[in-house]
Amino acid sequence: MHRLRSGRKMELKARSISKGTATGNLLISRDAISFYGGVDPNTGTIVEKDHSLEGKSIAGKVLVFPKGKGSTVGSYTIYRLKKNKVAPLAIINKETEAIVAVGAIISDIPAIDKLEKDAYKNLKTGQIVTVDGNKGVLILK
Repeated sequence: MHRLRSGRKMELKARSISKGTATGNLLISRDAISFYGGVDPNTGTIVEKDHSLEGKSIAGKVLVFPKGKGSTVGSYTIYRLKKNKVAPLAIINKETEAIVAVGAIISDIPAIDKLEKDAYKNLKTGQIVTVDGNKGVLILK
């Protein structure tokens, strides 16, 4: 585990899934996300009944969720979200599985997972962060 402090920023090591960088507000889900059927690809709104983010938009957010679930069509749904300009800015997972990894890569959405131990419990919805998928780090502002 490695933490660097430079001024007021802290960098947390992670595994890079999809290259690129993005800065924005965190939106945290305690539930796995099914992009096929669980997210409206036209609006970016979570539509899965009883999901912790039901009714909330993931558009323009740094989306944190444990993992993806559901059909492999979810990769294409992530791509549709991006084409419709309602995709998350970046994705952070506890552990990324193939559906989310492929969706992020084909959509040019920076994605990381496996943040250093216990880092997830310190993240808060609304917090501004930078996901650096090139270096595999999360920068807390």
